[in-house]
Amino acid sequence: MKLAPFLVPTVLSLALALAGCAARAPAPAAPIDINLVALNDFHGHLEATKFVYTSAREGKENTMMAGGIDNLAAALQAYRVEDKDLLLVGAGDLVGGTPALSSMWGDEPSIVALSMLGMKFSSVGNHEFDQGRAELLRKQRGGCKPTLSVNACKFAPDFSGAAFSYLAANVIDKVTGQPLLPAFAIEQVKGVKVAFIGAVLKNTPSVVLASGIAGLAFTDEADAINKALPQARAQGATAFVVLIHEGGHTTEPFDQPDCTSLKGPVVGIAERLDPAIRLVISGHSHTGFQCKAGGRTITQAQMGGHVLSRIKLSIDPATGSVLDVAVRNVPVKPGEYPADPKVAGYLARVKAQSAAALARPIARVAQRSTARKMNEAGESALGGLVADAVVEATRAQGVQVGFMNMGGLRSDFDVADNLTATFGQAQAVLPFSNTLVVMDMTGAQLRALLENQWLRASGGRSMLQVSRSFYYKWDNARPDGQRVVPGSIRIDGAPLDDAKTYRVVANNFLAEGGDGYPVFKQAANKVDTQILDLDAFVGYLARNQPGSAALAAPAAPRPRIDRIN
Repeated sequence: MKLAPFLVPTVLSLALALAGCAARAPAPAAPIDINLVALNDFHGHLEATKFVYTSAREGKENTMMAGGIDNLAAALQAYRVEDKDLLLVGAGDLVGGTPALSSMWGDEPSIVALSMLGMKFSSVGNHEFDQGRAELLRKQRGGCKPTLSVNACKFAPDFSGAAFSYLAANVIDKVTGQPLLPAFAIEQVKGVKVAFIGAVLKNTPSVVLASGIAGLAFTDEADAINKALPQARAQGATAFVVLIHEGGHTTEPFDQPDCTSLKGPVVGIAERLDPAIRLVISGHSHTGFQCKAGGRTITQAQMGGHVLSRIKLSIDPATGSVLDVAVRNVPVKPGEYPADPKVAGYLARVKAQSAAALARPIARVAQRSTARKMNEAGESALGGLVADAVVEATRAQGVQVGFMNMGGLRSDFDVADNLTATFGQAQAVLPFSNTLVVMDMTGAQLRALLENQWLRASGGRSMLQVSRSFYYKWDNARPDGQRVVPGSIRIDGAPLDDAKTYRVVANNFLAEGGDGYPVFKQAANKVDTQILDLDAFVGYLARNQPGSAALAAPAAPRPRIDRIN
């Protein structure tokens, strides 16, 4: 069709205008960057401690002092200059198993310090249950009502609890059928609703005091997280982050970008999660990594505040969903950033208030350091020392044999060059305030207890430490369940009699079948002495100082455990 001459300019103008509109069509909106910082397994390390690491950049082992709430605060202060909306989150074990500076005050200073750092959310960890559910809830909500902790409100006359929220989708109150703590929490950041879903390892009952978690069920982690996700979505969340106290290991450096060799329980959990979950922040294994596995990013920031995971979520502005995850694990170096005066001042106050108690001398000792590390047979010098101490403390109750679990020893027993041990150094070894339980066990039960060291649901072995009155051999070539060499077990030098009853002492955690030792639950005539393991240890050191008639050195001269093959 031929256009009338007067219409040609109009049509041309319209075409040019439309072409111009097409050329000026708005570009797609840039992704929204949401910045997170994560830490896990802080364990009340208020001060900087030794960090031994291998960096992907340098490829060699290094040692430095790292962490400490003053240095964490300085780093976070600098990061928040870059992004005022940055969120600090955790993956459990923020308290429990802590150095004396925190544990002597019931870990209240650690809760206060983490609140001052601006912690927003954290999964609960197994160590948050060390003093039972009532104490966990007190740490969350505040108050001075006595629980299993004997140190409530001793640092300050009141305690308001955590300013952050503990999360646990898979810890269920058996009475109500509901989570003990919130399963998730939603934070709106830069217009995006981000849901943080918390969980703790389902095997928590095997590593905490049974009486402290009575009435609680620890369910499958992935199932609980997946159940919470649609509930969070119904409340408007479009991006989802898992905070889980369960971990894994890799041989790659803690700062290796996108590591690929991660193995362990957290990988299997991640593979079963809803595809909308792109980021899993983990804990428990005290290993630094930033890995890709199961189509997701899985991170962990070592432990003790030595490392922070700096995480950037790239969010689709149209849908609010996660497009990409970038992670950098960075060491927390003292003096790297200008101090946060408020937090540095709080640390100074805690140290000043604690100094006299921690510095109190308790005994002269024979050596500068007594190590937790086990030899090839499974014997630890420090473990034997503690086992001897608990026997001596309960000898009046007829005790013949003492046992100590390695997980209850939280640090080597290190003293100053003058070989004078302080209360703080002793408490660093035994910070849990466990009590000593004496009980009757038959020789057959003791034999089964030893075999249980290789028959563990978690795999591997976990050797009990024994008092000097006890001796046995085990054969690495024999099958599980038959490792102890027949006829090798001796108590006070005499062969073990399966039918005879022996009086035994262990901490209340073990006595309730903790750490995967159900045989202890079969013991008869149990009596909780209410003697703290720490008090037994301190008293033993004081009574057996070098030069005393009782003991010239802290460890027995002969082995207590011998290994064949």
